[in-house]
Amino acid sequence: MISTGTLGATRYMVRRLTIADIAQIEAVQKDVVAALEDKAILQPLDRSELENIVGGNGVMLGAFVGEQLIAFRALLDPLDDDEHLGRDGGLTEPQLSSVIYQEVSNVHPNYRGYGLQKTLASLIMNEVDTSRYHYVCATVMPFNIASLKDKFAQGLKIVALKLKYGGKLRYVFMKDLNGENKKYSEVIEVAMKDTTTQQAVLKQGYVGTGMYDKGDEWIVRYEK
Repeated sequence: MISTGTLGATRYMVRRLTIADIAQIEAVQKDVVAALEDKAILQPLDRSELENIVGGNGVMLGAFVGEQLIAFRALLDPLDDDEHLGRDGGLTEPQLSSVIYQEVSNVHPNYRGYGLQKTLASLIMNEVDTSRYHYVCATVMPFNIASLKDKFAQGLKIVALKLKYGGKLRYVFMKDLNGENKKYSEVIEVAMKDTTTQQAVLKQGYVGTGMYDKGDEWIVRYEK
């Protein structure tokens, strides 16, 4: 067991997930996808991908109420990923082996609103061996507001906006786990819907550091 807590009056427990938990993981994924208005926001992991992570090529934490899995979060060692996110962040080939990915994060619809995603993010990053892994990377679909907020809250920065994994437009996020907070002197704000301008400012060396709702559109803040 890694942690315990409460959701209102309901107690929960967090532990590492294993192969024995696969069926429950798949069940939570199914319920999460079913509750989404836009199914494209989430790309569920298939059984082989789940087995790869819990079998030792990553870390997966799960929150349980009693014996029922209600949320999980995963980290994956990408090994020799053909579309390695570290390259998108400007890392050299020797640095790629020190990258870990933030993979899927799911909270069952019945248990949303308690900050479980944030709690699991903090707990799972504490499981990272920072002597081995120096960078964490992730991809997020534009307008997946909850996931974008999650990444920014953890201090990840947008380092690219490009087509990944079969032509899907994704923000690529990265964070140096051993780095100090960087001071920026220049700021540009761009509408999230303006892909071309965002790609242009990223090429100029800016990184995405935050976002806000202007009322009629979402704005992404870029700094360098």
